[in-house]
Amino acid sequence: LFEVFGLRLLHTYSFFMLGVFLMVAQPNPSVSAAADLLKGVTFYASFDTAVKGDFGGGELTLSTRFNHKTEKGAFVFEKGFPEKAFRIATGKGISGGALEAVDVLPDNGRIFFPAKGNIGYKKGGWSGTLCVWINHNPDTQLKTGFCDPVQITQKGAGNGGIWFDYNDAKPNRNLRMGTFPAISEGKASIQESREAFSPMVWVDKPGFKVGDWHHVGLVWHNFDTGKNDGSATLTIDGRLMGEIKKDYPISMDWDLDKAGIYIAVNYIGLMDEFALFNRALTPEEIGVLRSQPALLSSLKQK
Repeated sequence: LFEVFGLRLLHTYSFFMLGVFLMVAQPNPSVSAAADLLKGVTFYASFDTAVKGDFGGGELTLSTRFNHKTEKGAFVFEKGFPEKAFRIATGKGISGGALEAVDVLPDNGRIFFPAKGNIGYKKGGWSGTLCVWINHNPDTQLKTGFCDPVQITQKGAGNGGIWFDYNDAKPNRNLRMGTFPAISEGKASIQESREAFSPMVWVDKPGFKVGDWHHVGLVWHNFDTGKNDGSATLTIDGRLMGEIKKDYPISMDWDLDKAGIYIAVNYIGLMDEFALFNRALTPEEIGVLRSQPALLSSLKQK
């Protein structure tokens, strides 16, 4: 009886140890997800201590574009950014510091990171993701008719542009996502509208207030393939707000030497943890970034 009892004890103990071994041997899903996310980053700006990028394959410092004062359609480019309009709000971010935009620039000025090396664009087909945290009230703080927290383009929002913006609706502005294909010379661009043909997602009266942080994610699939297989989604705080899927190709057709990652265009408020990825993130991965705002901070250069 003692030996039988002992065998039972040994049997139970063996299964217990096997369970412990399997728990240790199995990879932690959250650790694995974090590693996959980090591998996909092409550009990251924490805005913890400086108004610049922390990680990327291209230029990490900002430049500024202004409309030329006398030549219509021409631009003037300057290295750096206007420090009176943009600064770091230490300790006020969703994680660490944040970019604080306090004024709009004259001559339709806008700051940007060069796109070359910082975004996963590829002729022939590519996918990607943009994520950023924002904190402001678009109905009370904005000073201009339109505002683009982020706009990635070479020629313009309606000519090969990926962006989200606020329109000038009153008393409550609408948040909108656009993925407008490049247009051939002499052809008219697609109009911004709620019509089914327009490549947009509309979010009426988002209700953002000063002091509340919101996570915005733009995800796109199969751009620049030349086929009718492109699509994109907009999420706010992990919630799907809408999808873009059209019966025409969505191609940016960028020259990366001339394209820019424009941020805080006419924006007033706080912005933090801005990142671009070289693939379309899953809803679960968007959720991980939302639940762990500091997840990408290990990419900061020491």
